[in-house]
Amino acid sequence: MRRIPFLLVCCLISTSIFAQTKINWDILSDVTFSDKYSEEVEAYYYFPTFGPSVLALNNKEVIIKGYVLEIDRGNDVYILSANPFAACFFCGAAGPESIVELKLGKNHPRLTVDQVVTFRGILKLNAVDIYQCNYILESAAIYR
Repeated sequence: MRRIPFLLVCCLISTSIFAQTKINWDILSDVTFSDKYSEEVEAYYYFPTFGPSVLALNNKEVIIKGYVLEIDRGNDVYILSANPFAACFFCGAAGPESIVELKLGKNHPRLTVDQVVTFRGILKLNAVDIYQCNYILESAAIYR
C-alpha cells in the first residue's frame, strides 16, 4: 500500500519537471515597447518591457502554433508568426510581439512560407540583442 503514494508522488514530480506549456499569441502580447536609441546602428528601435506572464515563461519549454516565415533559407533563419506573410510584422500589420525566432536543429524538415506548424522549444526573452527577435525559441522542433 505504501507504494501507491510513492508512485503518485514520482509521477507528479516527473510531470512537473518535463511539463511543456502551451501558449498562444495573446500571452506573448504581455509586453510594452518604448523607443531606445542604439549608438551601434545610429537609429531607434523598439525596446521591450516584458509583463509578468511573459517573464514567467522565460527559459521554460513551451508549445506554440503559427505561420512559418522563411527569412534566409541558406542560413536556416526562420520565424514563427501569429499572422501569415501578407499580414506579418515585417509588412507593418502587427508588432514585434507577434513573431518568434526559431532556432532549429540541423536536420529539421523543409519548411515553407505560411505553413501552419506547431513548435516546441525553450522560450528565451531578448531585450538586449537588436539583431535577434524579442522572443526566441531555442531547440525548436516540430510538435506532433
